[in-house]
Amino acid sequence: MIKKILLLPLLLFVTVLSAQQRDALVYFKDKDNVAAGIANPGTILSQEAVYRKALHNIPIDERDVPLNEAYKTTVSNQPGITVLAKSKWLNAVYVRGAVKSIQALLNLSFVADIEFMDASLNRPFQPLKTYDKFNLEKTLTKYNYGNALNQTTMIAVDVLHDHNYEGDGITVAFMDNGYPNVLINRAFAEMRQNNRLLGYYDFVNRTVDYNGSGSHGAHTLSTAAAFLDGEFVGTAPEASYYLFITEDGSQESPVEEAWWVEALERADSLGVFVTNTSLGYLSFDVPQYNYQYSDLDGQTTLSARGANIAFEKGMINVVSAGNEGSQFGYITTPADALGAFTVGAVDEFGNRAWFSSHGPSYDGRLKPDVMAQGEFAAIVDKDGNVNYSNGTSFSGPIIAGAIASLWEVAPHLKNDVIMQVVRESADLYNNPTAQMGYGIPNFADALTQVQILNTEEHLRKELFAIYPNPVTDYFNISFPESISKATVSIYNILGQKLLEKEITQTGNKVRIEHLNSGVYLISIHAENKTTGFKIIKQ
Repeated sequence: MIKKILLLPLLLFVTVLSAQQRDALVYFKDKDNVAAGIANPGTILSQEAVYRKALHNIPIDERDVPLNEAYKTTVSNQPGITVLAKSKWLNAVYVRGAVKSIQALLNLSFVADIEFMDASLNRPFQPLKTYDKFNLEKTLTKYNYGNALNQTTMIAVDVLHDHNYEGDGITVAFMDNGYPNVLINRAFAEMRQNNRLLGYYDFVNRTVDYNGSGSHGAHTLSTAAAFLDGEFVGTAPEASYYLFITEDGSQESPVEEAWWVEALERADSLGVFVTNTSLGYLSFDVPQYNYQYSDLDGQTTLSARGANIAFEKGMINVVSAGNEGSQFGYITTPADALGAFTVGAVDEFGNRAWFSSHGPSYDGRLKPDVMAQGEFAAIVDKDGNVNYSNGTSFSGPIIAGAIASLWEVAPHLKNDVIMQVVRESADLYNNPTAQMGYGIPNFADALTQVQILNTEEHLRKELFAIYPNPVTDYFNISFPESISKATVSIYNILGQKLLEKEITQTGNKVRIEHLNSGVYLISIHAENKTTGFKIIKQ
């Protein structure tokens, strides 16, 4: 009797659920013309993207190839199905429809799998309290010219500017809810006049537009890009910018994550170096889509997966930690992603802001990475007025701009190298905490370190080197890029020549197991120049 009574409500729930609209990712089995696309990358990526990938030795692979548009159209034409977004990286489309209609898509020969955004259909869930992620970020009424000085000098990005590193040649993409007045706001006049506003796109409405559903994006953009001489200077005033709208103010849905991943893909295809995301996802209008802390392992959520691929593609993805410090507590997603450079907020004195979300991620990784001013942070509003606001939404782009200025020093250095340099410059690097991560970075120290790395890399390209040293049985000789062959000679400390042989870039091993232990002198001669080394034979 009890089982029958329980069974009826369950069947009713399943019937109602199947009729409700649900969201899901629909994965495709394959792509068209993969080999041709990889062999001719200019047909699938911009020249800027091909250049950046070559600069950083990032391989162009199947994920760069567009998904099959015929598959997308077929899915879109299925009864009761609406396609809202697509991802070439995931080879999937984001759809909305009744559960049965979505499940029926598995009958299509090219559909590999379906992942519902309703957590109850894929994994256990626990409803979380819905929150307004912009609640803390309403512009405050106080006004003071030049208050950007504190948030700039706190991380010593002014030292970068003094050395004329202001993001010139580095492209940054912002993902947010809207950038109203960006074409008339006086704070962005220089960016417009110098053609550094490269473009904008609204992924929510599928239009070439910058307005969106709010002004949050305009405020976050100002902390990096604004320039009002004597009033406000952002952290990357000479960088170039793309503005993408991925946030829909009328809803809170995982489809916004799908739009965000699309924007990342667009940014990568355009050769963007740095992205900024002052958004975070945790709970949604449909409670079944909510994330639990256990989902924040850096690899589970839709946006985290996108961020990880974006990192593999060579970009630095700066993500605000979230404003859940006094509620949920932990970072939101995609701040949890392995490929996210996560930024928390401090006040004007360098103390952690009460609202700043903390770590660790569910899998125990240290988050946030670093901190910057986000409490009473200076911004320029959509009308060109200097104001103040609160939120990790502003500490994030302050760091994103600073990273763009730093990367200008040595744009050939890879993303993981730049990120680690910034971490190591922070004041808590040797004693990090879950609340502050590695602490507040010092971009003056980061500048010194990048210059050292840049010099070392230059020397590696210009000079011979021997490794390992000390030596046991043999050593290798690395060549400068411009030299293909050389002659190596080995002398004992009395100056007697013991060995001479010709070496090449591929045949660069020299065996010395027959020599006794001791100190030897090495001479490498190529193109009328001789380079000397000392080695120790063990």
